[in-house]
Amino acid sequence: MKGLRSIPKILKINNISGYKVSLLFNNGESRIIDFEKLFREVFKLKEGKTGFELLNDVEKFRQIKIINNSIGWENIGTYGKDINGNDVFYPYDLDPIVLYKNSVSDDERNIVVGMMIKHARKEIGLTQEELAKKSGTSKHYISRIENNKSDIELMTLKKIVEAGLGRTLNIQIN
Repeated sequence: MKGLRSIPKILKINNISGYKVSLLFNNGESRIIDFEKLFREVFKLKEGKTGFELLNDVEKFRQIKIINNSIGWENIGTYGKDINGNDVFYPYDLDPIVLYKNSVSDDERNIVVGMMIKHARKEIGLTQEELAKKSGTSKHYISRIENNKSDIELMTLKKIVEAGLGRTLNIQIN
């Protein structure tokens, strides 16, 4: 899957397992963040710092929510004043760029079209150049797809699978 083209945004919390959370980002990629490691090693949270209580209370941690295209906790935060001098509570939320950079691919959730094409191509003994010619694309494009360096449009995928590989494209949504 192609990397981020803009500021990362979190679209969905896929799964929470202990302090590990799988998140769906706006580039279509699911990534896993180990918050215990993030809090201890990257943020170096210590007693008295906002968010430290999450390390000692997994139930509090599990109240994680999407807040303004990132994630955070509405039950933890700081108080401050708004522009008019009114008291305001600011929930503890985290920078999505930091989250993305401190995460790993959630391979069980990510679509691996490139690897599937590469495997099928090698199985039938085609080079990237031969597959490109049969499917009306370029060798460079086939290489980028196989190495997950480029996104692929559905109709192009259909051409590669059906015309290039001689297979049938089936798509299923569960």
